[in-house]
Amino acid sequence: MNTEQFNKMKSGKGFIAALDQSGGSTPKALQFYGVNDDAYANLEAMFDLVHEMRARIMTSPVFTGDRILGTILFGMTMDREIGGKGAAEYLWEEKGIVPFLKVDKGLVAEADGARVMNPMPDLAEVLDEAKDHGVFGTKMRSVIKLANETGVRAVVDQQFEVGRQILDAGLVPIIEPEIDIFSPEKAGAEVLLKAALLDALGQLGPDQQVLLKLTLPEVDGFLDELVEHPNVLRVFALSGGYTREEANGRLARNHGVAASFSRALTEGLTIQQSQAEFDAALDASIASIYEASIT
Repeated sequence: MNTEQFNKMKSGKGFIAALDQSGGSTPKALQFYGVNDDAYANLEAMFDLVHEMRARIMTSPVFTGDRILGTILFGMTMDREIGGKGAAEYLWEEKGIVPFLKVDKGLVAEADGARVMNPMPDLAEVLDEAKDHGVFGTKMRSVIKLANETGVRAVVDQQFEVGRQILDAGLVPIIEPEIDIFSPEKAGAEVLLKAALLDALGQLGPDQQVLLKLTLPEVDGFLDELVEHPNVLRVFALSGGYTREEANGRLARNHGVAASFSRALTEGLTIQQSQAEFDAALDASIASIYEASIT
């Protein structure tokens, strides 16, 4: 494990930029960027366009390790070049930003008010490739829809089962059991999730630490026990569909929690902007998320 990267993630000021839109979420991300689905004929062309968007963000002079701790990459991004280097290598060597890799393969159908992850039969090979590129950690997402203890426990059990495999491989997992912000039982689901997370964390070894990426809670300070837990390297929050203003407001009221935003980060960026306009909009976005992350 890279000690410099570990120390940055543990105590550095800033947030994680989530640039890991998958095949399912890429069309919407491109639409927000000003690229309609009639602009590409197939998946290959779609991924080319989203890579151009990501590269434009990562190569911007305002996108640096001064305010951004890490960036989560989609697998196809890690396999491509940015600035003449592999994307992960570029982030760390040129920007001082810790690279992460999205490793999940999407979600199964909802059961017991939750959606667990699809199997990952090639995970060991993916982790080996990630290490070859200098990746520090991974990210995997599940979704909780209802305050159903069976569903919540299934999500957390699976996250930690895979998380231990990632730890054994020498990488640090971001555990992401997202609660749908539109859930009619959001507050109740948060109570169940925190209890399940505390149980799972208690089963880790004293030298095993994970990162958590959680939905911004209904009660300010609700995540404090997790922020202070010895097996938690850091707690991050997803924007989950909240506007950047709403996400930043909630984040600033939860001290010790930093952002790991995707849509809220890229809000207001369009392909039609000049480079100066794009950089100014990105700078304003980064500045606001950074300020909310260091409370």
